[in-house]
Amino acid sequence: MILDILSWISIGVGIFFVMAGGLGLIRLPDLFTRLHAASVADTAGAGFMLLGFMLQAGLSLVTLKLVLILVFLVFTTPTAAHALAHAALLGGVRPWTRKPKDPAP
Repeated sequence: MILDILSWISIGVGIFFVMAGGLGLIRLPDLFTRLHAASVADTAGAGFMLLGFMLQAGLSLVTLKLVLILVFLVFTTPTAAHALAHAALLGGVRPWTRKPKDPAP
């Protein structure tokens, strides 16, 4: 009973992070900030969801597979985000900067 509650809370937190990352993809101004939102939020969201799935599965081979998926995601998502950002910089994409406001008269 307690493990079910903890697993659903973990899955719910994971869904929140994934939804926040999706919102960041829509709302943020440029490639670099969108990439940051996607990589951080999706890694955290997937981690929480996988934790909830592990709690549901108990101690089994499924849990081991879920742990391996989590390790793979933790290493590949930031690496892919870094590679995309580096390629964008080499391709001439410049980060967004806030334009200075006109001074008040």
